[in-house]
Amino acid sequence: MAKEKPAWKKEPEQTDYAAAAEFLSLLFRKSRVKSLVRALREAPITERSAKDLLRASGLPLLPPDEASVKGDLKKIAKGKPMSPVLLVCGDMSKGLPLIVADGYHRICAVCHHDEFSPVATQMVEI
Repeated sequence: MAKEKPAWKKEPEQTDYAAAAEFLSLLFRKSRVKSLVRALREAPITERSAKDLLRASGLPLLPPDEASVKGDLKKIAKGKPMSPVLLVCGDMSKGLPLIVADGYHRICAVCHHDEFSPVATQMVEI
């Protein structure tokens, strides 16, 4: 029996962009963060598989009992839509993996639900 695909909102919440900016400020200068977040706001929503996002980012799969992952697994089970994940494309020719600016826990929850399920994303290039 096929699992239901996770539901996704049509666009991220404003707080998601703020969280992405906060995280990206640890990696880039303020002016670069502003331009990345501005570009994220305008980026189209696309879908990527959960397992591919984890592989490209090099991040480990968080356990299903981690608080945020557990909460998102409940949302998936109830069919409640989640915010799309915000990404900054990597460049492996420069040794730069995919950056998950916001939504790491959502990727992990989807991966636990069904690693092949699509994750709604907005992605920009560095």
